[in-house]
Amino acid sequence: MRDSGNNVILEKSVLFSLKLIEYVEILEKDRKFVIANQLLRSGTSIGANISEAQDAESKADFIHKMKLASKELNETIYWFKLCQNSLSYPDCNSLNNELEEIRKILNAILASLKKR
Repeated sequence: MRDSGNNVILEKSVLFSLKLIEYVEILEKDRKFVIANQLLRSGTSIGANISEAQDAESKADFIHKMKLASKELNETIYWFKLCQNSLSYPDCNSLNNELEEIRKILNAILASLKKR
């Protein structure tokens, strides 16, 4: 894994994506392809947008990419709710907890940027 320095949100989003890939692989083994594909797309997009924001061309571009990450995060929360409320899906609570940590950090970053 590329060294992300002390960039906590980038580190957390990469680790989350790696764990999400493992969860999706379990879903695919159980032939739950639709939710697996949606989770993989939205869940890994969070980190991709955060990573892109690190090389933003401007403050506005940085904010835009972080807001995109937030939107993907909210979509991922939705797919996890479906998994949590379906009896035939494996437990995703630990992933959901990690996602909540990322959400708090992302919201704090966006809130501090609005103040400036």
